[in-house]
Amino acid sequence: MSHRCRWVVSPWDGVHCTDIESDRHFGRHWHDTFGVGLVVDGAQHSASGRGAVDAYAGDLIATNPGEVHDGRPIGGSPRRWRMLYLAPAVMAAFTDTHDLQLTRPVMQDPQLAASLGRLFHRLDVGDTDPLADEEALVTICARLMTRHTTTRPPCKAADAAMDGVRDRLAAEGVPPPTLAELAASAGLSRFQLLRRFEKLHGVPPHAWALLQRAERARGLIARGSSLADAAADTGFADQSHMTRQFNRHFGFTPGAWRQATTHR
Repeated sequence: MSHRCRWVVSPWDGVHCTDIESDRHFGRHWHDTFGVGLVVDGAQHSASGRGAVDAYAGDLIATNPGEVHDGRPIGGSPRRWRMLYLAPAVMAAFTDTHDLQLTRPVMQDPQLAASLGRLFHRLDVGDTDPLADEEALVTICARLMTRHTTTRPPCKAADAAMDGVRDRLAAEGVPPPTLAELAASAGLSRFQLLRRFEKLHGVPPHAWALLQRAERARGLIARGSSLADAAADTGFADQSHMTRQFNRHFGFTPGAWRQATTHR
């Protein structure tokens, strides 16, 4: 018998992840959480609240709290799947909805699969950017809410509330706010904030904050600041982090920018 199970640390209470590769037949059981995951390799046959289903590599699998299910490999070979488990209170906090059910035990949704993959990667490498981590999780909850649940979120945020969010993200010399703090300041749920901010500004709050830092660093460098000082003064983790953002946002490196501004 082949079986390997790895727990992946989450920075949030009520959220955990697993990475399992196994040819084990799991008997009927249930969880007190929502579960959504990706079949990475192989295939699985399982019972669900909506009857027997098959899932193959690339498919998403999902369970509701209290939903009885089982699982066994198709063809006898091990299958590998990665799961994200969310306590009902976490889902309610992120979506501002307390009465919902995931509609299907097996789903095909490349965008949601990609979002799960990004979150798993962040947790695997131990990324510790709280705003980006939380955005990754809320993006998953938002996709589930809008495409794969029996309810839909309310949309009541005013555009004016986003001005304060933007100003707080742009503030200098303060620790970056969490998504929960930004949402509370705007009187919105995290889901509502993320959707409204991106609609108005074209990118999520974390991406906007990184662009703001890059713009600020660009100004400091043009005024003679060293690259290391510019990175530190604008909140980048290090000079390499600043360089990656410059390349992504502007298409050139901080060094190239310094050289260009020095010879103006």
